[in-house]
Formats: sequence, C-alpha cells, structure tokens
Amino acid sequence: MSMTSERLFNLLPAIYRQRDADQKGQLRALLAILEDELDLLQTDLDRLYDNWFIETCAEWVVPYIGDLLGVRDLLAIDGGAFSQRGLVANTLAYRRGKGTAATLERVARDVTGWLARAVEFFELLATTQNVNHVRLASQATVDLRDARRFELLNGPFETMTHLVEVRHVDDRRGKYNLPNVGIFLWRLTSYWLMDTTAHAVPAATPAQAGRYTFNPLGLSVPLFNRPQTLTEPTQRVVEENVPGELRRRALYDELEARRQAIADQGEAAKVYFGDEPVLQITVDGTVVPPERIACCNLRDPATAIPEGWHRPPTTKSYTPSAGGPTQALPIQVAIDPVLGRIAFPSGVTPNRVEVSYAYGFSADLGGGPYNRRASLAKALTKPVTWQRGVTVDTPTGQTFLVKTLAEAIQEWNSQPPGTIGVIAIMDSQSYVEDLTGANTILIPAGSQLILIAADWPEDPAPDGVSPPVRNAGRLTPDGLRPHLRGGIAVQGTASADSVDPGSFVVDGILIEGALTVQAGHLGGLRIAHSTLVPSAGGLTVNANTATGQDNESLVVTVERSITGPIVATDTIQALNVLDSVVDGGNGAAIAGPPTSVQTSTILGTTTVRSISASNCLFTGLVRAIRRQTGCVRYCYLPFDSRAPRRFRCLPADAESAGRLVPQFTSISYGDPGYGQLALASAPELTTGADDEGELGAFHYLQQTQRLKNLQSSLNEYLRFGLEAGALFVT
Repeated sequence: MSMTSERLFNLLPAIYRQRDADQKGQLRALLAILEDELDLLQTDLDRLYDNWFIETCAEWVVPYIGDLLGVRDLLAIDGGAFSQRGLVANTLAYRRGKGTAATLERVARDVTGWLARAVEFFELLATTQNVNHVRLASQATVDLRDARRFELLNGPFETMTHLVEVRHVDDRRGKYNLPNVGIFLWRLTSYWLMDTTAHAVPAATPAQAGRYTFNPLGLSVPLFNRPQTLTEPTQRVVEENVPGELRRRALYDELEARRQAIADQGEAAKVYFGDEPVLQITVDGTVVPPERIACCNLRDPATAIPEGWHRPPTTKSYTPSAGGPTQALPIQVAIDPVLGRIAFPSGVTPNRVEVSYAYGFSADLGGGPYNRRASLAKALTKPVTWQRGVTVDTPTGQTFLVKTLAEAIQEWNSQPPGTIGVIAIMDSQSYVEDLTGANTILIPAGSQLILIAADWPEDPAPDGVSPPVRNAGRLTPDGLRPHLRGGIAVQGTASADSVDPGSFVVDGILIEGALTVQAGHLGGLRIAHSTLVPSAGGLTVNANTATGQDNESLVVTVERSITGPIVATDTIQALNVLDSVVDGGNGAAIAGPPTSVQTSTILGTTTVRSISASNCLFTGLVRAIRRQTGCVRYCYLPFDSRAPRRFRCLPADAESAGRLVPQFTSISYGDPGYGQLALASAPELTTGADDEGELGAFHYLQQTQRLKNLQSSLNEYLRFGLEAGALFVT
C-alpha cells in the first residue's frame, strides 16, 4: 500500500482527516488503495500522450503511425535487432528528396539497419564525351600508377570507369549500365575494444622479439573502421562513415601527411586519427602519438629475414615543402591494419603493450563489448550478498577489488552455502591464469556465482560526505571484453539429496581454454554472450556414478555464445543451446545428454540421447539414440542423419542433398565473417526458417526480412527508368 503522495487524502477537509486519525486511519488506508489505481491510470494517460509522437511512442505503435503516412508492405522485424522508427519519422523528408543518392542511402539505412552507400553506375561508364561538356572525373584511360584508386576498384568508393555491361543489377550480376543503381550494404558490425592487452608473438630468438597482434588470441585478422557519425541529412556516406575493413593505403597517406605537416610547421587533415582515432597503441603506460606510427605491410616476406616480419626504421626523413634542411622524425612502432599486426624496431621490446581498436563481426554473439543488460537481468534474480571486482590496475585502499581471478575465487570458496555472489572483471585485459586444481570454483548448496565482464561503478556515500561506495549488485555490463588465457573448472559441492544444488553463470568473457564441470552436484550452468575458443577447448561435464556425483540435476544453457565441442555425460538433466555457434571442427560438436537446439549453427557431428531442434544448421550427421521423442523442424541436417521425426527440414530428398550443402563466408574462428552464410548459399537456407528467415545462429538478425523490406521500399524513391540492386560489401 503506497502512502507516499496521499493526493486523494489531502483533498479531504481537515475535519474528516482528523476524525479518520481518531479511527485509526481507515479512510486513509482506503484512499491509499484507490490512489494506487489512480497512479496506474495516470501512467497510462502519460503513455498514451507519448504514443502520439514517433520519437516517444512505444515500439508497437510505430507501424500504426507509419500506416497513417502510407509506409506499408514492410515485414515486421522482431527480436529487437533494430527499429523502423527512423524510417517513419523521416518519411516526409525522404519523399521531398526522392531520386537523390543521399535519400536512397538514408532510406536503406532506416529500412535495414545497415550502413549503405548508393552508387549511380552511369557515372562510372567510359563514354565518348562532348567537348562542350568535359567530365574530368570520368576518364576512360586508367592510370596504372595510381595505387590509391586501384585499392577501391569494384567497390562502393571507386572512381575508375568501366565499359558497359547489360546484365541486371537487381540480381547482383551486373553493375555498370545507364539505368543501374547499386546500394552497397555493410552487414558486419564494428566493435570497439578499449585498452586491451596486445598478444606478444612467441620469439625463438631475441631478434624475433617485439612483434605483437591486436587480437589477444594471436590471430592475424583485419582491423575495422570506427565509423564516424553523419552530421547532415544530405551528407553522402564516405569511407570514414562505414564499419568496413581498414586499408593500409588510407592510413599510410594520413600518417605520412601528418609527419610532412610537422616538417612544414603546418596542420594536416585528421580523418582516421582525429578526436576518436581508429586505433591507439599504449607502450608502458604512454600513448604513442600518430606521428610516431608507421603503416606498412607486415606480411611474412618471401625472402629469408631472421625475425620473419618487416621491421620499421627508427626514423624517417622529411624535407619541408618550402625548402630547407631535411628533418628526421622518430618512428616508434609499425602497424598493419589488414593483418592486425604490430612491430617495433629491431632491438625494442616493451614491457607492456595495450591497444584500442575495432574488430568486425556479424552480431552481438559471443564474448564482445556490446551491451548485455538484458542478459544480466536474467541472472540477477536474487539480491547479491557478496561481490568482488577484478582489474589489473587495482586502486589502493579498496579491499573488495583484486588483481587476479584466482584471488577472487579463493575468497568466494570460503563463503557459506546460500551466498549469491558476483565476480566482475572490470577491464578488457588478458588474464593468464589456470582456474583449475587449487583454484577450482566451488558452488555450495543454494549458492549462485556470476562471473561477468562488467564495470562496478561508484555511488555517492549515503551521508554525502564520506568517499564514494561500491554497492553489491551494481553493474554496468557494457564496453568490456576481458580475455582469460587458461581453463576453468567448477564443481557443485551440494549433497546428493539437495533440492537446491546451486548454479554458475559466465557472461561476456572470452575464454581461451576449456570449461570443465567436475563430478559433483551442480544445479545450473549458464554460458551467455561468451566465447570458449573452439581451437582451445570447449565444454566438458564429468560424472562419477559410483559416488553419486553425477550432476543429475544439472541443466546447461548456452545462449548467444560461441563454443568448442560440448561433451557431457548423459546423466545430466538437459542441454539447451540457443542462438549460438558450436564448433567441433571435423569431429564431434555435441555429444551426450538430452539436447534442445534453437536457432543455432552446429559445425560437426551431433550424437545425443534425444534431441529437439528448430531453425538450425547441422553441418555434420545428427544421431539420436531415442528417436521416439523430440522433433526436428525447419532445420538443415545431412539426409542420412538418424534423427526424430522431421518437419519441413532440408534436404527433403537425396537428390537435392548436394545442392543444399551450407556454404559459409568463413568457418575459421576469428575471421569477421565466421559462421555467416555465404552469398552463394542455396536460397532455401536463407528462407528455410519457420518465419521465412535464414537458418542458423544469425537467424535473430532477420537479414532476409530486412532485404525484402529494402527491395519493396526502393522503388518509391527511385527516379523513373532506374533499377536498383543490393550489393553486400561484408
């Protein structure tokens, strides 16, 4: 019963309030109940007022406002992938700008949620020019010495001219013709990582030291641009605005121009290294200025060089444009954005190298620095009674912050049963620790431990004078992706007859090692928005039936994650896989327990007691021991799999099996297009789900529905006689 505002009670004359006080406040209590209903009514009225405006209305109201403006025939995009609010809000402005390339770009962005670049291909045709109207930008002869233009060939930002091709653009076969307009789309997202540990490449000799990769796993993967926001409605999309791969030449030209400007005592343009640089390197606590970074190709050369990579010089010389003595400017480090590599001059080996950069991936899946508040809310169902923060740079005087995970786990293992605990990793550093053996995580009866990547912000002290405090349960799961280089072991210590054996949650962490559930009695294991690097391990659940430690109550849930093989004893209660990639390589991906798989991609074979699956891709054979239970619906699985009854699965017969084999952009973990269906895949795979979406882990993105919406929207904004086609850059 709310007694906070008492608006209704205060409206009564004072005599009635006095008499009510003499009668123990019965009228006051009644009006308090009525006021609760009044508050609900007032909230509903306020919400109805907000729903009058596209900027403040609820998401379900957006299609209705769009219908008033004639924005129709668009498929609904569920799952919160993005909103069509921007399209409805800007419809009138788009109609006023109908036919312009800038409007086509904005419409494509609002309809699909992807950055778009519109290219009118008639401007790139090599034609005989009128001498009275010379087009200097459309030269038929290509300058073979212009490396800058060749890097952009056949892309959305090219400037070279082509001969005409008569194929249509709407089926992505032809481009360069008078009526063709290409809508280039970037499907991958750029994820920004701040102050993460660079991976030191192992050096067999001292001469090989001083080599690093941006990727903490040591993978040579491309860096992505940190997209700059468009500021004007009519502004065209340029290379700095899109989440694409960084080019060596673009960074090289800017860094060289900055050093030349120093020699000229002037100011160079800041595109990629402005207020928000696309990458940053910190050496032993000091940020390297862009003027001391060289951009070059660090690929392993064919010639025999002892250290294997090219090494930068310590200085480079520049002559002022107006004349004068040559200046030697220092070079501290070299980068290769295409390979994601870092090299210091020969003989230079820093103690600590940290990097900030962006990598590309298809979706908010696996360990990443994206917002995970909804996932945290699922885990925090009970008040937190114990919490520790882990960070490399631990402030002095705060005993609840530690430097290593092992310290936090040792403290957790001493907590009594029934404790609800959180270990928050508060940075994106690499932790080289083995959390097995003496550091095994113990889960007593009734306890829950959440290991999460999240900041633990400070709150003002209650008295307003004392130093800020950190309250248990206060977490910000956004912007961080810590990396654990080592395995994790967890064991449930509850007795065999316990009805609440406890649970363990991993959220938002990149784990380069195996996660093992030891024989015991654990009630729940949830792996959410995390990565168990496929090549370094996976998930294993052990049991000891002789001692009764068979984890018979364990329910394993893998949600929005990337894992290696999942091997569990069939004594556990269940395995649930949702919106995830399970990568077993050429071997087993899932083995053991009763399994439910929803909208996931399984790379490898699946051998389980029983299975239920929906909207999934199984690249390997599926074998279920009990085929009388469960169902496989709207899935792709090899035709000779031994699965329960199938409903609208692919392939439907042996004749089409060869044509429908899934093709991926990449199946090597770390590549930007890992797990993404290739454009050459059969159309049945991209429309085979129960909602006519694509099969597999990226089903929730609803890319097929987005593309259909784009195709139905473009005709309204094209000039008469033109034809548009969607072309994917990533």
